Amino acid sequence: MSDVSISHEINEFIRHLLSAVAAAGLYGMNHQQVTRLTDVAHASLARTLALRSDIAMLEVDGELIIDGEPQPFSMVLDRFAQYLRGNGIGHLRFLAGGARPEFNRFIAALAHQPGMAELGSSEFIRVGRLDMPEHGDESGRAGTGGIGTKRLDLRELPGVELARLTEVYEAVNRKERFKPSGVTATVAELVEAFNREGEAILMLAALREQDEYTFTHAANVCILTMAQAISLGIQGQLLNDIGMAAMLHDIGKMFVPEEILTKPGKLTEEEIKLMRLHPVKGGRYLMETSGIPQLAGIVAYEHHMFENSGGYPAAPSGWKLNLASQMTTIADVFDAMRTRRSYKEPLSPRKIANMLLEKAGKEFNPQLVTNFLHLLARLKKL
Repeated sequence: MSDVSISHEINEFIRHLLSAVAAAGLYGMNHQQVTRLTDVAHASLARTLALRSDIAMLEVDGELIIDGEPQPFSMVLDRFAQYLRGNGIGHLRFLAGGARPEFNRFIAALAHQPGMAELGSSEFIRVGRLDMPEHGDESGRAGTGGIGTKRLDLRELPGVELARLTEVYEAVNRKERFKPSGVTATVAELVEAFNREGEAILMLAALREQDEYTFTHAANVCILTMAQAISLGIQGQLLNDIGMAAMLHDIGKMFVPEEILTKPGKLTEEEIKLMRLHPVKGGRYLMETSGIPQLAGIVAYEHHMFENSGGYPAAPSGWKLNLASQMTTIADVFDAMRTRRSYKEPLSPRKIANMLLEKAGKEFNPQLVTNFLHLLARLKKL
């Protein structure tokens, strides 16, 4: 087999490995989805090692080197290099002949599953560790599921968020329950990043115009909503709950037919009715999911409801919107208008600001609109 083909096999193995580790961090090793993904990753590794005796990888300054050759940039390899560095791994070597139980332990250790010892070398998987800084230095130990185990580099946020959120939303799409640990960890890391990076993380969300809409949108809305909450003096567990609620606000869209979500043209009246069921479905789903704060169900239900009793679902007279829902709605509208879609270009922050101001006191809480625009103005992007 040619070097190009072997390189492709190694890339495929790394991609499957990352998927298995992300799923293990969310669901635990005994979940059938984790078993399936681990099967695929192990089979991919076996195919590659049938062609050669070993695979040697080095992480050097954020770059992945395989068999002494620096690798061309790809999202998968870049994410894997960041993951190795975050876990303090400088060298990783896979030898031919390793059995599935050893590979399972490796996956569980990478995912920081309860009861697992720190990742170390085994007979067919050799791990060379970096000298990690002490607590309080510039970086720390990484994990896919543990809270407070990692100081997340600002550049890592998109990849880490999307890896976890993709797994969560796909689980819901498969009509499965998900473990909230991945979302909890992401929100905790975002809180820590806010404390460390300040306005830089807000800029990350305010300026992203990606096409990977569902997952990027959820992460952006989380960041933009948490920035509002922090500016109002909200901290501690309530801030984390608000972050989780904002991250999961659109979970009900996983119950909407994909052809409606991705339709490039105008929706029919029947399609609009189906789309407008997503707050109810999302709110109910989150209320019935253990480990999710009740606030998340409330925000999912209310995030399309307006100050003037408009929006959907229709609310009884005198209904008072939760503060977290109101902040999430503003962030949701802003990010939706900033996002490039197949059928529309993003609007400028200035145009969105004017629209929010026009509807302040009608659809949106005027004090919260003023506060949100003040936050963006500090970025000098309005």
